[in-house]
Amino acid sequence: MGRDITSAEYSGQQRREYRQTLRQNLDLFESYLDRAEFITDGTIGLEVEMNLVDDDMQPACRAVELLERVELEEFTHEIGTFNIEMNYPVLHPAGRGLADIEDGLIERLTYVDNKAAELGCHLLPIGHLPTVDEELLTSDHWRTPGNRYLALENAVLQSRGEDIHLEIAGQTEYVDLYMPSISPEAVCTSAQLHLQVAPEEFAPTWNAAQAIAGPQVALAANSPFLLGKQLWHETRIATFQQSIDTRPPEHAAQGIRPRVWFGERWITSMFDLFEENVRYFPPLLPESRVMAEQPMTNEDAAPILHELVLHNGTVWRWNRPIYDPGSSLPHLRIENRLLPAGPTVLDMVANAAFFYGLMYEMIRERRPMWSRMSFARAREQFYDCARYGLDARVDWPRLGRVRVGELLAEELIPQAASGMTALGIDSDLVTRYTEVLSERARTGRNGARWQIEAVKRLESMGASRGEALTEMTRLYRNHILSSAPVHTWPLP
Repeated sequence: MGRDITSAEYSGQQRREYRQTLRQNLDLFESYLDRAEFITDGTIGLEVEMNLVDDDMQPACRAVELLERVELEEFTHEIGTFNIEMNYPVLHPAGRGLADIEDGLIERLTYVDNKAAELGCHLLPIGHLPTVDEELLTSDHWRTPGNRYLALENAVLQSRGEDIHLEIAGQTEYVDLYMPSISPEAVCTSAQLHLQVAPEEFAPTWNAAQAIAGPQVALAANSPFLLGKQLWHETRIATFQQSIDTRPPEHAAQGIRPRVWFGERWITSMFDLFEENVRYFPPLLPESRVMAEQPMTNEDAAPILHELVLHNGTVWRWNRPIYDPGSSLPHLRIENRLLPAGPTVLDMVANAAFFYGLMYEMIRERRPMWSRMSFARAREQFYDCARYGLDARVDWPRLGRVRVGELLAEELIPQAASGMTALGIDSDLVTRYTEVLSERARTGRNGARWQIEAVKRLESMGASRGEALTEMTRLYRNHILSSAPVHTWPLP
């Protein structure tokens, strides 16, 4: 969620001055994009948000205590007291880069899990923690201390003017309730992929990421349960959007854009996205550069653009544009935010390999995908794939209407493998990750499908829904410890 801020409340004058400075930042950014030198090394990065559970697989609100024991700067707080986040150091994907991530994740997560055990709790990377209940989310201890999270909640609720409304329907079950806080956001934990991009390649890369967002989320879906109900295969998509929706129902009915946003058009420049953010969304956290005690430029005179960068962080695009001034030369990157955490490290790194390989391949096509697909269709398919996972049906250029699992197995995963090879990833790793992805698509067994089938099996054996969710979560954690990819997991 970024660094903390100095206040949880802001005056009207502070908001007005921030908006003025924000527009000045935008003008400066437009001119700077045209003339500046950027780092274009093509590095990648990974953030993983995780839950903490106790021995009974219930949420463990021990993140503050745990992080006091963890001596790794990569780990930090998230919004919930039962969440932590890990930011993996950036590297190049070529050669053994992805294997280094896999080994490094296992080493770091094992270390932190051992520290958690000292507190009687355990790490669990999963999109939605199935055992979270309404009592925790309406308590006074779900949120991590600090002005940033309190200010965010205040801003969302003040803008909305009423409680948060969660309304998510699955095929046979649904959630329809009001929450007095943005606590459902804490249930959503993700694996976020970063890709450094040259300015001239940003627009085609972002467009490609939007075009494949539906198949990408279907392949990795891992969030089928919320508050005891079976909903979407990737319910986190709907939960996250609704939990920080600043719009009262009337504004939503008018078509005012949500802060968690897929977008509405293909772009021609990175600037298009920043301009939309400033034009369409009022500031939520109007913390000025002066209040934050930030300099205007870095060591090499690149503008920090404090207000623009902070504002950009409060528009939660599923593929978010990032301007990072760095300590010397700045760089641009895409933050791919639509994947859930988990199940295993191998599954998450395979998901990353799919994204990076497919991006490399797609932006080099002579006739780009986004020139053959409407943006509205890409958006519609994103939500369909979140609902139905690998069983969703999509319309794809040259192929017509097809089940997304078949599209992945026969078209997109082979394309991603070609892209991995072109990126210089070692051949044994290309084979390793492609096999994991292909078998997941072929069997239809992603994290969401395994969770659904495991709960049904446990219920058929006489367990209540609550008992089944608890036991399924226990089995899920045991399978994670085995490191076997999710498509190989047996059912209870």
